[in-house]
Amino acid sequence: MTEDVDQQALDEVVRFTSDLIRIDTTNHGGGDCRERPAAEYTAERLAGTGLEPALLERTPGRTNVVARIEGTDPSAEALLLHGHLDVVPARAEDWRVHPFSGEIRDGVVWGRGAIDMKNMDAMILAVVRNWARSGFRPRRDIVIAFTADEEASAEDGSDFLARRHPGLFEGCTEAIGESGAFTFHDGGGRQLYPIAAGERGTAWLKLTAHGRAGHGSKVNHDNAVTRLAAAITRIGEYEWPVRLTPTVRAALTELAALHGIDARTYGIDEGPGDIDGLLAKLGPAAALVEATVRGSANPTMLNAGYKINVIPGEAVAYVDGRCLPGGEEEFEATLDRLTGPDVQWEFEHRQVALQAPLESATYAGMRAAVEAFAPEGYVVPYCMSGGTDAKQFSRLGITGYGFTPLRLPEGFDYQALFHGVDERVPVDALHFGVRVLDRFLRTA
Repeated sequence: MTEDVDQQALDEVVRFTSDLIRIDTTNHGGGDCRERPAAEYTAERLAGTGLEPALLERTPGRTNVVARIEGTDPSAEALLLHGHLDVVPARAEDWRVHPFSGEIRDGVVWGRGAIDMKNMDAMILAVVRNWARSGFRPRRDIVIAFTADEEASAEDGSDFLARRHPGLFEGCTEAIGESGAFTFHDGGGRQLYPIAAGERGTAWLKLTAHGRAGHGSKVNHDNAVTRLAAAITRIGEYEWPVRLTPTVRAALTELAALHGIDARTYGIDEGPGDIDGLLAKLGPAAALVEATVRGSANPTMLNAGYKINVIPGEAVAYVDGRCLPGGEEEFEATLDRLTGPDVQWEFEHRQVALQAPLESATYAGMRAAVEAFAPEGYVVPYCMSGGTDAKQFSRLGITGYGFTPLRLPEGFDYQALFHGVDERVPVDALHFGVRVLDRFLRTA
């Protein structure tokens, strides 16, 4: 096997990950974030390769970076590589290592963003700089986008870019983004590498109940808090029906085959079938699909009242809803029924569900790149339960995949570290990621 990545690239991906973690880009929501220092850091390293990165802002300090590498075939469709620069909040007192230290300890890089997703930002930078040193040019144009605001509404990030600067993505038909091609140990000795080919839709909801304000000691049958509590209880306890998308059905079929099971015997080829029976047979691997076989709606925030002896006239709740491709109408009708006549609901934030073809040359190329460096692994498709910037870029006709390659040791709970405490990434995983990403992009 030809080794295309030099030692400098391996050193740089670790250093860049650590440096980016030390730049605090915490997104508290509501516009409270400043990505510009991280954007300037990435732009400077891209400029060092001869590229001309553009720094773009909708709001001062909320900076995005976009650059284009020209390919050797002008007729080829372009590919977008995107990673976000912002991170979710972290409380230092909860961590073993300070979340913005970027400390490298025992072969592991610690800090907020190590997994979500400054690691991928660093991989992109390391690969591009390696190409510049060797004089390599890809076949197709590669557009690089480092975005702001992914951890909130994306209004200052990918949404802004897609609406205001679509020309920067001219020719892009496919995109590679976060969360995919990581090692998942299935408990049976197999190493799975799920590549994301879909995302559930985002449906963040605001629920409002109105009632009659009054004294807390009086009888009140028009209590807004009671009405709201009843509605969110119905929502929280509701069992959403199984709806298998092509991506999830393909994932179930391939995972079942690895376990020596014919998924058709569970009826999932024609409908929902005995999905619970099949998931039970998949052991730990069921975690890759169980959150995406149906929609969901989880109450997350409550706000009512201002004094213990005063019944408020209004109560508000927020719900994190997710729906599957094609399930938007069913989702809305279900919420109408669950909230009832006394509670109104509206979308606080809404984004489409996505699906990407598994028969594409791009998916085959990602699979081949992983298998080249992890021949012991099994590549499988999966649908992400959450969402990424791929949703906004899809408005430009760009099909998105999740591909952030990492080879991880058994016992390393990758998915739990997203927005979790003690977020970290092994140095070896970063080296693997650079090699796999480089191989894929060279053959894309």
